[in-house]
Amino acid sequence: MYLAKTDNWYLERVVWLIAGIFTILSAALAYFVSPYWLILTAFVGINLIIFAFTGFCIMANLLVKLGFKSRIKD
Repeated sequence: MYLAKTDNWYLERVVWLIAGIFTILSAALAYFVSPYWLILTAFVGINLIIFAFTGFCIMANLLVKLGFKSRIKD
């Protein structure tokens, strides 16, 4: 079984945390406010797919500017 390291908040872990928060938040907003909030869920999913194929992530770029460091070494 694979377990990710949880000893610190590295860039990739924070990206997954934010993606999860946005997904749950948009699902709740879609349920309680308007189904149009599912567009946010789709946006998060599309960004995760783009990141998987290209390595480019808008949220990761913002987090790097805020000072988060990647656990992956180039």
